[in-house]
Amino acid sequence: MEKLIYLDNAATSFPKPEEVYKFMDFFYRNYGVNPGRSGYDLCIQAGHLVEETRKLLAEFFNLSDPNRVVFSYNSTDALNLAIFGILDEGDHAITTTLEHNSVLRPLYHLQKYKNVEVDYVPFDKNGFVDPDEFKKRFKKNTKLVVVNHGSNVIGTVQPIKEIGRLCRERGIPFLIDSSQTAGKVKIDMEEMNIDIVAFTGHKSLMGPTGIGGLAVREGINIRHTRAGGTGVRSAERHHLEEYPYRLEYGTPNLLGIAGLNAGVKWVLNRGIENIQNYEMELCRKLIEGLKEIGGVKLYCQDSLENHISVFIFNIEGLEAGDTGTFLDVDHSIACRTGLHCAPLVHEQIGTAKIKGAVRLSVGPFNKIEDIEKAIKAVREIAIIKMKK
Repeated sequence: MEKLIYLDNAATSFPKPEEVYKFMDFFYRNYGVNPGRSGYDLCIQAGHLVEETRKLLAEFFNLSDPNRVVFSYNSTDALNLAIFGILDEGDHAITTTLEHNSVLRPLYHLQKYKNVEVDYVPFDKNGFVDPDEFKKRFKKNTKLVVVNHGSNVIGTVQPIKEIGRLCRERGIPFLIDSSQTAGKVKIDMEEMNIDIVAFTGHKSLMGPTGIGGLAVREGINIRHTRAGGTGVRSAERHHLEEYPYRLEYGTPNLLGIAGLNAGVKWVLNRGIENIQNYEMELCRKLIEGLKEIGGVKLYCQDSLENHISVFIFNIEGLEAGDTGTFLDVDHSIACRTGLHCAPLVHEQIGTAKIKGAVRLSVGPFNKIEDIEKAIKAVREIAIIKMKK
């Protein structure tokens, strides 16, 4: 069987570093008990890992208080905690047409059931939003701005620092979705004027699925939307107010936290800038190769400045799903097709009406041979299509 060429890293990074697999196995075999619930040694050791990982992530995002790093299932879960915990009846929010459904659907829900007004800032022909467009949309009741840091469809990295500065001047909480950027683009909450970072562990932070969270700047208030056990002050009837317990509920995903711990350490050891430069070098070769193939159309890829290694394309006259099937069945190349859980992006660039596009996303374990084979595969598919 031909070896799989994995170009679906925007969905989840694969494979993971060997260090992640080994540490998860070691830690869970030796310390896989419920952390923070009892005083015996194993429980204390498990709790130490959780707290060490909070500190690791606080340093990673330049957040002063590690207790304000809270764990969730993934970035979708984290975004729900923040969005539903900040917005209330009659509030106004601003977001973009670049968003994933993890932002769009909570906002749609609040529009429908809580009379929350939402403005959507469109991106330009190159795939970027203009910070001044946010300023134009600010209102007295604007209570949240939420922006996708790096698009999971067209790979553009947005001017977060400038948007954050405008929000900071108005005292409006600024939330970013770092699902695609954390681990390959430096995120400094202080320097970039970010109030809340939603992150996931299973993409460029190189951890497993089922773990993510929020990093919340001091002074930002997120209401309780859930309640449950914390292992602390069990006699309290009301869910605890202080962080991290304020936004954590029940037994944490200890195995996921262990994997995230090892993944973040791998990223730091490898170097975020080194990872990004390597991936973009391969991505650039892939895009340049596809541009030379007749009938191939790329979107928002005229320049790769301020991009991550994610992009979409189509072959003229061929539905994206069919191209994906040919890549998989005939060439053992894993990709993602369709609307990528980001329908407004596809609506704006015109691919929604043709059932989306083919997404390729490079990861740190891809090689130049993978890129060359992918270019060759797309060329063969395009030639076969033209002959028909």
